[in-house]
Amino acid sequence: MIEALKAGLSFGVTSGIITTLGLVIGLNFGTHSKLAVIGGILIIAIADALSDGFGMYISKEEEDPKNQKGRWGETIGLALSKFIITLTFAIPVMIFPLDFAVILSIIWGVVVMMVLLFYIAEKEKKSPWKVIAQHLIVVFLVIIVTYLAGNWISGKYGSAKI
Repeated sequence: MIEALKAGLSFGVTSGIITTLGLVIGLNFGTHSKLAVIGGILIIAIADALSDGFGMYISKEEEDPKNQKGRWGETIGLALSKFIITLTFAIPVMIFPLDFAVILSIIWGVVVMMVLLFYIAEKEKKSPWKVIAQHLIVVFLVIIVTYLAGNWISGKYGSAKI
């Protein structure tokens, strides 16, 4: 059960960081609205955490129908960690001007991701910096693509009422 909980935790933290960074960056550059960003974070914290948790449960049920403890451990670990990590991104948005909050969110996401990847690399006896570098490429790719998508949406629909 503990190993299953850890697996769900690492999945939830990783997914929470990448999904929320994409949302925060895309909504910021698409709407420039603090309300939209905070609302998006809250909705994704609830809907995506429950959705991923349920998806994990179904996946594990298919994989091993008899291992109910492991299934629940991963499901709970994933849903709770994703919910909590996602909500942490709302804090800078509520406190600071939106553009500065986005920068803080990127720093926060990268730092938490690096800590998690360092822990995983140490556990697997791999070079931490190599593991971190490989995985942060995905984070930065999400940042770039959602920035571009947000700018495109703003340019395409910025002056029109949607």
